[in-house]
Amino acid sequence: MNAIKRNNVTVTGKGEKPMLFAHGYGCDQTMWRYITPAFQDDYKLVLFDHIGFGHSDASAYTKEQYASLHGYAADVLEICEELNLQDVIYVGHSVSAMIGVLAAIKEPGRFSKLVLVSPSPSFINDGDYHGGFSREEIDGLLLALDGDYLGWSNNIAPVIMGNADRPELAQELAQSFCTSNPAIANDFAHITFLSDNRKDLPQVKTDTLILQCSEDAIAPISVGEFTHRSIANSELVVLEATGHCPNLSAPEETIAAIQNFL
Repeated sequence: MNAIKRNNVTVTGKGEKPMLFAHGYGCDQTMWRYITPAFQDDYKLVLFDHIGFGHSDASAYTKEQYASLHGYAADVLEICEELNLQDVIYVGHSVSAMIGVLAAIKEPGRFSKLVLVSPSPSFINDGDYHGGFSREEIDGLLLALDGDYLGWSNNIAPVIMGNADRPELAQELAQSFCTSNPAIANDFAHITFLSDNRKDLPQVKTDTLILQCSEDAIAPISVGEFTHRSIANSELVVLEATGHCPNLSAPEETIAAIQNFL
């Protein structure tokens, strides 16, 4: 099966220059619905679902292929190849920010710009690096996930989303988690929270925008600052938005930052 069908790729937009949007953990391409209309007239918009999420073909999943984020980066490059996308503006949220980093390192000529929304090269504290969590906290989080995925989803969604005054946002995120393929979502969570891509960042040669929320329980400002220092051609914008998903909670501010960068 080709990547277009496997990853439920959709292509819209009136422009020629491609913008490729990659969703975060437990989500699907609908999480970009507040962002993409702003770029509809000027760009070719390419959206997709990671394997096991949204309307992707979960039967294409194997533990060997998706044992690390490199497997997901390979999907991104396969989509680009099948659609003959060049000079791609890649917009990746959360774990898909690092997936885009890996794809751009492997095929730097394929991408013109990277937009990393709430990225984290590593969630685990290590010496002077503050990723937001101790290893023990991450192990506990994953243990809770292994024991009760649906319960974990409902508990973690408000933490990820923030914006406690808007509970409907966390409810949407929890619902997205709960409709994902549980086995694949479990594997992907382990990869997401245990990956360490800090040493990959200096290899990025693509112009990069880092969008960091002013308060984010999942990826604190120190993570955005580290990512900015590590990528030579990068710009860091700290949004007034809070939480880990500004594409949902603050789309106007997110759109404006991306437009200014482009």
